[in-house]
Amino acid sequence: MSALEHPGIRKVAEALPPATAGRIVVLPDAVRTAAAAAEAVGVQVGAIANSLVFAAVRDGEAAPLLVLTSGAHRADTSLVAALVGADAVKRADPEFVREHTGQVIGGVSPVGHPAPIETLVDESLSGYAEIWAAAGHPHAVYPTTFADLVALTGGRVATVAVSTGEVPA
Repeated sequence: MSALEHPGIRKVAEALPPATAGRIVVLPDAVRTAAAAAEAVGVQVGAIANSLVFAAVRDGEAAPLLVLTSGAHRADTSLVAALVGADAVKRADPEFVREHTGQVIGGVSPVGHPAPIETLVDESLSGYAEIWAAAGHPHAVYPTTFADLVALTGGRVATVAVSTGEVPA
């Protein structure tokens, strides 16, 4: 089985427009961090769309929340909780992530999940002409645009993070 036939990558490819799916890159090494992904594809870390899965707790019930943030940012969970009307937003454990995305931490894509997930998209990603996102496996990524990322995920654009200081080129 080729890497592109991996079930996680295949589901992502099916969720993407054909032209984008055709640009999925399978890397020789896993890129589980924004810094590793940026180095592997030769872009600024801020041009990496981190897919962070949280458990948004409302009235004692946890629901998945996907926050797509720039690799140059760290999600502010208090801010995110306020944006989505949650009592709390907590980092999800690996089982919760897999249950709701069908993917493993380090390879979670913005798309290709078993069911739609409430999504916030970091507005700072709009400063990059091309954004790279995970493609359902820690070795796979694909390029996209901010507009396509928002449209494909049905995400809401918001300020979701605290800057680490990087400015788009």
